[in-house]
Amino acid sequence: MIRLEQWMDIKELHRQGHSIHAITKLTGHGRNTVRKVLRQPAPEPFKTPRQRRTILDAYKAYLTERYQSCALSGVRLCEEIRAQGYTGSLDTVQMFLKTLKSEQVNKAKATVRFETAPGQQAQADWAEVGRFESGTVYAFVLVLSFSRMLYVDFTRSMALPELLACHQRAFAYLGGIPGTLLYDNMAQVRKPGSGELNPLMADFAAHHGFAVKTHQPYRPRTKGKVERAVDYLKDNFLNGRSFAGLEDLAVQGRVWLENVANVRHHATTGERPVDLWKKERLTPLTDLRLYVLAQRHERKVDVEGFVQLDRSRYSVPPQYVGKRVIVVQKEQRIEVRLGETIIAEHGAAAAGACVAKKEHVEAMWRESLARTNSSAPIPKVSFTDAENVATHPLSLYEEAIAL
Repeated sequence: MIRLEQWMDIKELHRQGHSIHAITKLTGHGRNTVRKVLRQPAPEPFKTPRQRRTILDAYKAYLTERYQSCALSGVRLCEEIRAQGYTGSLDTVQMFLKTLKSEQVNKAKATVRFETAPGQQAQADWAEVGRFESGTVYAFVLVLSFSRMLYVDFTRSMALPELLACHQRAFAYLGGIPGTLLYDNMAQVRKPGSGELNPLMADFAAHHGFAVKTHQPYRPRTKGKVERAVDYLKDNFLNGRSFAGLEDLAVQGRVWLENVANVRHHATTGERPVDLWKKERLTPLTDLRLYVLAQRHERKVDVEGFVQLDRSRYSVPPQYVGKRVIVVQKEQRIEVRLGETIIAEHGAAAAGACVAKKEHVEAMWRESLARTNSSAPIPKVSFTDAENVATHPLSLYEEAIAL
């Protein structure tokens, strides 16, 4: 009887379009076993055979941890467990270590045997790579699963807007967009707890036409290509080098990509990533409008009809005073939203500025008159024609409101 993971592997290979003959070669199972699995709607319950207890049982957990972390020899490990009371033979230890080695080989084979079609998938991940000027430096790594073509970016933040900006630069470097992007369960991609896609990530993916997938919990080897790429980056590029700053790191990283990483003969494919890259079928960027990255901030409209962002104030219609709204910060524009409705738009202002639209000021003034029964005239405020906003302190307006 085959195990659940083997059953799932056969089903996945068949879903990818492999024939029964190909699946037998990839998995090592016989034709009849493969046919039986493909006929089954669900796996059979696995019955664990009764294990005979041995003198080594009490030490297996220790041996496994020590061997996997340090790859110590059987002689060395036998000496260590003898000090703990083991009275068996070295041969028994050596036989157990062979089973551990066999498991490692099988896992390695299982990791590389699922090859994807050109343009079908890329894998992406973050890695902390050092500190500079008391700040952490991160590497964003994206690898095309078919060609192993690699892209690397270096940042001071792993926030979602930075992650999406890295994607945009990666797509430009690689000349297109893969069908699927595979991640681990990072909080920037899926909301912790609920498992739902982050709305901004979902919007970005829909705009660019790729599917977002995350690996199954406890099965991180499903994105082993990018994990090996991270190890390769640290060992072949970062280890033993010095950099003058983030900009120098980025320049040297690009030189390394083009002269080392993407022109080497890859150990798994046997070919250079830059050569297989020509066969990738990525969705071109030519007909795709630029995605404008936006940051979203929750704010409460103050009693004067303004929201604050980065020490600047932006006006909204007075009927929204006291309500909680979302301030969307784009490149040079500020949107204030209540739900899906845009209630105000402004040009981005310098820190400390007060930006108000004429109609907002007049509406607020009319409401203040209604509350006070005052007949004072509406204050005259100067507005620019281009943006219809005032970017100077509205002292006259604020004094009038206080009357």
